[in-house]
Amino acid sequence: MDSKFLELKNKIEQAESIIVFSHVSPDGDTLGSNLAISLVIEKFFNKKVDSTFVGMLPSSYSYLPDFDRFQDVQTIDKNKKYDLAIAVDVASKDRMVYGTSIFDNAGYKVNIDHHKTNIGYGDLNIVDGDAACVGVILYKIFKDWGLDLPKDVARCIYTSLLTDTGGFKYENTTPETFMLAAELVRLGVSPTYEFRACYETKPQSMVQFQAYIVTNTLFYNNGKIAFSKITRSDMSKFGATDDYTEGIVEVLRTSKNVEIAAILKETKEGYTKVSLRSKTVDVTPIVIDFGGGGHTFAAGCTIKKPIAIAFDKLLKRVQSELE
Repeated sequence: MDSKFLELKNKIEQAESIIVFSHVSPDGDTLGSNLAISLVIEKFFNKKVDSTFVGMLPSSYSYLPDFDRFQDVQTIDKNKKYDLAIAVDVASKDRMVYGTSIFDNAGYKVNIDHHKTNIGYGDLNIVDGDAACVGVILYKIFKDWGLDLPKDVARCIYTSLLTDTGGFKYENTTPETFMLAAELVRLGVSPTYEFRACYETKPQSMVQFQAYIVTNTLFYNNGKIAFSKITRSDMSKFGATDDYTEGIVEVLRTSKNVEIAAILKETKEGYTKVSLRSKTVDVTPIVIDFGGGGHTFAAGCTIKKPIAIAFDKLLKRVQSELE
């Protein structure tokens, strides 16, 4: 058995209280992975787990098994001391936001992630920057433990895999990715159902909102750069919630000449949240300059400036990267 996987198993067996963290603005990987490890701990170790989210819980993932178990981390006593805290798909500790102090206060801290920018902030760090998603890492852990995974856990891992590979079309899609997908289907996952539930159940207002944002995209450098901004006014106009913005930046990247696409979203605090995507350019140096992180062709950051100022700063930095 892998030494790190064994260490995690031992800590789970020893713990009386366990909490699992997702990152802020949760996506399919962090939510699917959170549910997968929470369900495994409860089913195979007979331990209660607090599964948490930060910010707004996207209703688009409500099809996931046991989705209602998620708790807003802000409802948990910050002074509570858990025996074991596990962060999944959390590239940096501050991405837990309100949960960071609870994580730090835990008796033992585990960091399971696949972001190459992860510096290893846990007592135990299981980080594989080459993994397509955290679901891949969890599957390896569970198989190393000799578990026969039930269908509900397989579905959670499949959502992690499906979303972080962009429906099996991103650069992180490998032979291993398809082999895992095939194994999860063998365990009872329906690819058709999962895809439709994940991508084809958007409310009408979301479709209209996303179309509006895409229509107002600005192109620079002969179409190599695509930038679109989302203001609080835009959100209010369509009654949009934070999950309405998911996937828009990928649409911008589909334009033939675009090398780098960006969505800049105005936050309630007046800052600017940035999502960057690229076809061939490593965007991590760009976001690192603004205190962010992520993957080679998909990364993000928060610029603590009003959206107009952030737009100009980011555009100049992106243009310099392409020169």
